[in-house]
Amino acid sequence: MSSNLLKYERELYKNNITLIAGVDEAGRGPLVGPVVAAAVILPKNYHLEGLNDSKQLTEKKREYFYEILKKEALSIGVGIVSAKEIDKINILEASRQAMYIALNNLDITPEYILSDAMSLNDIDIPSRPIIHGDALSLSIAAASVIAKVTRDHIMYELDKKHPEYNYKKNKGYPTKEHLQLIKKYGIFDEYRLSYKPVKVIVEGLHDEENKKVVE
Repeated sequence: MSSNLLKYERELYKNNITLIAGVDEAGRGPLVGPVVAAAVILPKNYHLEGLNDSKQLTEKKREYFYEILKKEALSIGVGIVSAKEIDKINILEASRQAMYIALNNLDITPEYILSDAMSLNDIDIPSRPIIHGDALSLSIAAASVIAKVTRDHIMYELDKKHPEYNYKKNKGYPTKEHLQLIKKYGIFDEYRLSYKPVKVIVEGLHDEENKKVVE
């Protein structure tokens, strides 16, 4: 299965380019926590049966592949951009910044970058954005797993500090239950204030407080 995902890598191998970094991010949609990107350089013609876009994998499978990739990848870099920074520069730019940080955190300099749909022009390495790259390139699929699992682990830590929000289950995404819990318990500084569901709830809470003051 994974051999079908080496099409883009094989095109580069023909030109003697073997140090290829796949780059992807996780956490654009959640209301809380950082956006996390990963850059992964795999060995040439790498094969890991079943490795695919992290969204297609169960949590157990992602954890399994995460452990294998940590041992077998030539290099892994991770980039984390906080909720505060997301509010400042918007989620698209924050995702791009996380990718640059991840690339800078590699301990091998890649010869080429394959990214999941994101153009990366502010780096002196040739790159190619691929739409749905996490389902089409093994290097990007590997990065998607590392990014997703890294972010999930951050959310588990946040869940320990704030168990009432049930992050272990919702991972910070705007589920119906999560929105109800925000209304009940309010927000704290890991929330993305620029996101509409958070804005609406914060404004509603302020309105309620103002009503009480007036009363």
